[in-house]
Amino acid sequence: MITELNIDLTVEKICEGFVYNEYEGKGLFGLAGKLVIQPEYQRNYIYADGKKDVAVIQSLLKGYPIGLIYFTKIGENKFEILDGQQRITSIGRFLTGKFPIVDENGMQQYFRGLAENLQRKILDTKLTIYECSGTESEIKEWFRTINIAGVPLNEQELMNAIFSGPFVTLAKAEFSNSQNANIQKWSAYISGDVKRQDFLRTALMWVSRGNIDDYMGRHRYDTNITELKTYFNSVIDWISSVFIDVKPQMRGLNWGELYEKYHTNAYDPNEVHEKVTALYTDFAVNNHKGIFEYILGGCVDTKLLEIRIFDDRIKQIVYERQTEHAIKNHVSNCPLCALGNDNNQQRIYKLKEMDADHVTAWSKGGATDINNCTMLCATHNRSKGNK
Repeated sequence: MITELNIDLTVEKICEGFVYNEYEGKGLFGLAGKLVIQPEYQRNYIYADGKKDVAVIQSLLKGYPIGLIYFTKIGENKFEILDGQQRITSIGRFLTGKFPIVDENGMQQYFRGLAENLQRKILDTKLTIYECSGTESEIKEWFRTINIAGVPLNEQELMNAIFSGPFVTLAKAEFSNSQNANIQKWSAYISGDVKRQDFLRTALMWVSRGNIDDYMGRHRYDTNITELKTYFNSVIDWISSVFIDVKPQMRGLNWGELYEKYHTNAYDPNEVHEKVTALYTDFAVNNHKGIFEYILGGCVDTKLLEIRIFDDRIKQIVYERQTEHAIKNHVSNCPLCALGNDNNQQRIYKLKEMDADHVTAWSKGGATDINNCTMLCATHNRSKGNK
């Protein structure tokens, strides 16, 4: 089946010559007789409930997209609606005075009672329509797929449908094109499937600071994607200029957020390279994905690295050693409690009441091995921090 995008048809044009059969509950014709609104294989009109039909009109008045419409070509300049007949029929019925909406003052308003500017807003709204050509079996199969079985859409695919228009068309051509020569470079930092819109979603996430639907709504009818491309390339160029290394763990990080936080800082790529190498070879670093933000943030937040704790064998050995020494000297087996003057000065803790800690903090060069391990009571370990 062949599809062609048409974004030039207005509500006024589509509903020209609209005919609705009240008895059969069908929207019959539009587009000056060239459009069959409800082919026989379509179900009857079900939006006449004062809610769904009204919602369609309110969406037009508010400038909200009402989704994709599919026409099928049945002859020269002859079409029938494959998908969207409920929406088109709702619009046609409103324009022909079949039902009112309620205005902001709580008053019922039929189309002819609306202010002229509101009438024009509805009539001049352009709908997003795909004109499909194919055999009868192809058309019926496509109808079955989108109306009965359903095509599961991921979030970005849904956004593309909602905000379809020139901006989405251009954005998809750039970021959803597997033939784009830049995809391989981008794949070092972005995870997902190009064809399922994951790269496009990432680009939109970065430029919109997470407000994708708002951004797509504001730019829906833009005829260029300059801002989107410029911001995206700025982030990619920044990453590759700071980090000489390209590591698998870079994929999928929120580089847009990191760019916003750190791109005004100066970094020496060679020093960054040395730090990355050292952290990747450090046994104590458990989360390699956190290495990049850890370095960008000045190597301060060790929580990003999820530093490995001492294993049970080391804990047991150090506990027994400290406990033997403590009993012999009549002090607590928690070295910090032993220095105090309270009731815990001579307390002997059980192993389960103690935590292993670095004598010299890992962030200050201390190794995660038995020679740098001490057992502290849980209270002192929590209060010790990075000291």
